[in-house]
Amino acid sequence: MSETKGAEASPAVRPHTGRRRNEAAHRAILDAALRLLAESDGTPVTIDAIARTAGVGKQTVYRWWPSKGAVLLDALTDRADQDVHGPGTGDLRTDLRAFIATTFEAAQRDTTASALRTVAREAARDPHLAELMRSFTAARRTALRELLAKGRERGELAGDADLDLIADQVYGVFWYRFLLGHGALDADTAERLADSLTTGNGGH
Repeated sequence: MSETKGAEASPAVRPHTGRRRNEAAHRAILDAALRLLAESDGTPVTIDAIARTAGVGKQTVYRWWPSKGAVLLDALTDRADQDVHGPGTGDLRTDLRAFIATTFEAAQRDTTASALRTVAREAARDPHLAELMRSFTAARRTALRELLAKGRERGELAGDADLDLIADQVYGVFWYRFLLGHGALDADTAERLADSLTTGNGGH
């Protein structure tokens, strides 16, 4: 009998929902920031607008980010991290093809494409967006450079291969075609670009 009372006296363990609420709010803020940036057409995106669109208080935004620029940078970087990847096969050419192809594909999705075009267009007259553009592109180049460095360590690139120059060639093709639209950003282009870069730099 005492065992039954003890069991009844012990409250049922409830799942901790605070973490889930925080994760949901964090995701809502990032999604709102990216959407507002995509739809802004040059109009400054404010912390107030991000909080309102995300359905949270302004202080919730400031809990995780010190400034509007930090939120926008995280939103762009988060989306890129979700969408752009290499399969990690251990073969540089295969991984590079996948990285470039997913970069091309992700950048052409509606919200991401609009956001990137807004930042690129307005960076010339808005110092905050210019800094956002520099930080975002630097982060993407770092991710690509790490992939290339692993390939060089495995001997798939020449020991003196200029990884920064290779990264510049990848993103040079991307931004030139993305902004001017003179050529395709498709899987075939990604494959040919990856092949040319690995073959021309000591790859197999």
